[in-house]
Amino acid sequence: MKWQWIGLVGFSLTLLPAAIAMITNRVPRRLRGRLAPLRPRGWALLLIYATAPVNALPRIAGAPFHITLACTAAGGGLAVAGCLVLGVATLRRPHRSPAPAPERAWR
Repeated sequence: MKWQWIGLVGFSLTLLPAAIAMITNRVPRRLRGRLAPLRPRGWALLLIYATAPVNALPRIAGAPFHITLACTAAGGGLAVAGCLVLGVATLRRPHRSPAPAPERAWR
């Protein structure tokens, strides 16, 4: 049970604030170019974060085996959905056209 608490606290301190910051568009300017589009990536992180409480809370509460197994399956589904949203957001990233190369004078 100690590991469920450690995992829940760890994910709550790392993924949850990052996801909320991305969803509310409060990311430092230097990271905006790398993380664009922000909101879909924030929702993806929130879905991946949701795996931790769905998995840990029934175990911490001492739920029966069949409920724990169902919550584990639901947590896996949330993680897969988060990865799919992240993949789609990455693929749909607006590509900037490369800057034209400066003209060189050949002699």
